[in-house]
Amino acid sequence: MISATHLHAMMIHFPIALLMAGFLSEVIALFSKKEFFKSAAFYLLLLGALGAIAAYLSGSYAGEGIEDGPLKVPMELHEDAALFTLWLSIITAVFRMVIYFFNYHKIWTKWAGILLFTTLIGSVSYTGYLGGQLVYAHGAGVELALPDFNSPTEEE
Repeated sequence: MISATHLHAMMIHFPIALLMAGFLSEVIALFSKKEFFKSAAFYLLLLGALGAIAAYLSGSYAGEGIEDGPLKVPMELHEDAALFTLWLSIITAVFRMVIYFFNYHKIWTKWAGILLFTTLIGSVSYTGYLGGQLVYAHGAGVELALPDFNSPTEEE
């Protein structure tokens, strides 16, 4: 059966990949001036922001019950970073949507959008690092499968 921890682990990689690919498209669009990369960056950002909402919600369920103990501080750090990343992804996506739909293309909006997107990628990276620390340094969500020494083996 899939637990909330497994669901979060499966879901989180999609917004990370979408936002990273969107940022890469944004950088390529900045230097190449090609409309394809500009559009790709916009739609990848929107999809990544939607995925960030789903990932945050699944992470909230996965972290339930860890209010005390040795995982409390690392879990709170990850949760705070995830909440900041979630809001930053929404703000960045809404900013880009307003610019796009009102066709308001000024130089300051271009650079503000790039600054927001760059900050978002930094936040995604930091949040992912903290999530990796939870799993690989603290063992959060890891289920140990020890062998059953009471069952007969093939040699017997």
